[in-house]
Amino acid sequence: MTIPSDYTERVYAGVLGKLIGVYLGRPFEGWTYERLSERFGEVNYYVHEEMGVPLIVTDDDISGTFTFLRALPDYGNRREITPAQIGQSWLNYIIEERTILWWGGMGNSTEHTAFLRLKEGVPAPLSGSSALNGQVVAEQIGAQIFIDGWAMVAPGDPGLAAELARKAASVSHDGVAVHGAQVLAAMEAQAFVESDIDRLIDTGLSVIPADSLIRTMIDRIREWHAAHGDDWRATRHKIAANYGYEKYGGNCHMVPNHALIIHALLHGNDDFQRSLMIVNTSGWDTDCNSGNVGCLLGIKNGVAGIESGADFRGPVADRLYLPTADGGRAVTDAATESIRVANVGRGLAREPALEPKEGARYHFELPGSVQGFMPDESPDSRGTLRLENVAGHSTNGSRSLALHFSGVAAGRVARAATHTFIPSNEVAGYFEQRGYALLASPSLYPGQTVSAELEADAGNGRAVEASLFLRRYSAQDDRLTLVPGPSCTLEPGARHIFNWRLKGSGNEPIAEVGLAIDSRERTQGTVYLDYLTWSGEAKAAFSRPDGPPDRRRRTSAPQMWRRAWVNGVDSYDSRWPEAFRIVQNRGRGLLMTGTREWRDYVVKSAVNLHLCAAAGIAARVQGMRRYYALLLCRDAAGNGVASLVRALDGDTVLAEAPFAWTYGESHTFSLRVTGSRLRAAIDDLEEPLFEVRDEALDGGGIALVVEEGRVMSDEVIVQP
Repeated sequence: MTIPSDYTERVYAGVLGKLIGVYLGRPFEGWTYERLSERFGEVNYYVHEEMGVPLIVTDDDISGTFTFLRALPDYGNRREITPAQIGQSWLNYIIEERTILWWGGMGNSTEHTAFLRLKEGVPAPLSGSSALNGQVVAEQIGAQIFIDGWAMVAPGDPGLAAELARKAASVSHDGVAVHGAQVLAAMEAQAFVESDIDRLIDTGLSVIPADSLIRTMIDRIREWHAAHGDDWRATRHKIAANYGYEKYGGNCHMVPNHALIIHALLHGNDDFQRSLMIVNTSGWDTDCNSGNVGCLLGIKNGVAGIESGADFRGPVADRLYLPTADGGRAVTDAATESIRVANVGRGLAREPALEPKEGARYHFELPGSVQGFMPDESPDSRGTLRLENVAGHSTNGSRSLALHFSGVAAGRVARAATHTFIPSNEVAGYFEQRGYALLASPSLYPGQTVSAELEADAGNGRAVEASLFLRRYSAQDDRLTLVPGPSCTLEPGARHIFNWRLKGSGNEPIAEVGLAIDSRERTQGTVYLDYLTWSGEAKAAFSRPDGPPDRRRRTSAPQMWRRAWVNGVDSYDSRWPEAFRIVQNRGRGLLMTGTREWRDYVVKSAVNLHLCAAAGIAARVQGMRRYYALLLCRDAAGNGVASLVRALDGDTVLAEAPFAWTYGESHTFSLRVTGSRLRAAIDDLEEPLFEVRDEALDGGGIALVVEEGRVMSDEVIVQP
């Protein structure tokens, strides 16, 4: 496999196309063609405001696409990855009943059914087989909606894309559902090197059996398209009559929706907006179908193709959510995820990874990218700023983010910021109500150092004051509070580098980081943000900010400090006096915070083992089944044991020793990770109980751990 010269930009266009398609189709998912035609005539643009819903949403189409692909880097970017390994990634990143999937129940939701099989120990591909789950369940749409990532890591190699798609799809699906996924994956992979839609369809058909229902259906749709010309509604009528929902069982079958994707690609005349209009106005599983169409056309025609019609990119501003058990990556952006996808593809091709601007988090190197930065809408800032991705003005790259400011004067400041955590408690609550919770940890913490480089345009009329700032949730009432950072006087043409070591409490999560431009005299001009990033380890104490709850009070207690912990246990709420009271009914549960970028640190907590089979703390947490844990548990004879465990495709005991403990006792756990060295202590923190070396996990967050019972803690500390 050869990496095309424009590979990363085409991946970015594919990611954008996927997001735009999903956001466009999500508000009316499941509507019929008749209802959509009556309400909108044609769906040519976003209708979220008319429908009273957010534009940027948590959605299984997005979360599954960019999460299940992590199996490749987690297992060494090997082409030989197995369905069983992809299934292990499901168990690691999915939090049962809360993230990624539609949790419709056994036999009702295909993905939920497969997850339960995996959890019971049934390996993939048996977990998704028709033999185990029945043909109707196995042939629903999920295999298709999650497939784009597997295509984007195989540019110009449709055979590899189809094989990866088969393995990934078989975790939860079988039969024609897998065939449909393979067709799309092969088409998208070939779209990196082929521009003709008909030849792409031929490529897709070449990777599935000649007698597949998918092949027969596509052949008929091509005939109808040839007969009806531009009359896409006539072809849609034929599809409904021959391959409609009433002919295929289940809640959302692959066959009818795959038909609409091919239909839109043929009748769309290679136009991004028209193709999305057709696939959305046609109804059924609109966000899924629209996401696949958008991704394929994004790859094929690049960013220019997306921008040939209405402005779909501006309102999105690259934003997306990936709620998983790896919470520090939940609030992210299209450019960041595109680099990650492209680096998986480069890894498969044994090419070195890309690290734009030496790995800066916000680098703006992809054309038009703003990476979630948006003008501030506060009263003193509204209307002062326009953002634009431009070429140049970078010392270690080719592009930057231009902040065009006007009307800045005393009392009027231009600000731009991007989210590092959940936008608000209300937004998080909305997502929970619709079944796709936004579980997330902040990506930025106290103790870390924020760095940014900027340049004033040489044509600016006067010097301005430039400064960094952040917003954090108040520990008293969850209000977003602005925290000013370092500032400088920026003369026309001058550059400046900021380095800001953050202070603060772990119970006031950082929600935004950004740049402000101020002046005592009215002025206008441009400042270029070359990059913004952060480094170092967190230094924070996490505890209840408001004291024990008073049940007589009817005012709502602050919640964002709690939301900063990803909930992977059966019960975790704020009704109790302890900061953290967690309950797990069966198996092992984790309450997690932090990011995959944390490397070398110590985590400490005094944990009360009220009633449990085992409990303790974890470091370098990368999900529900990838971490190091220091636990108190019992051996087969019922004797107390201290154990240092590596969780990775099952538990490996790295060290253990007798340790007497009883229910109701509190013990102080400490686990330090430095390079490959792990140092663990219980109660006597100066004297290590275990010192071992292990290189399996090089980074990740922290967690409280409980098995089958209840434990409590008032504080968790992390520090370098």
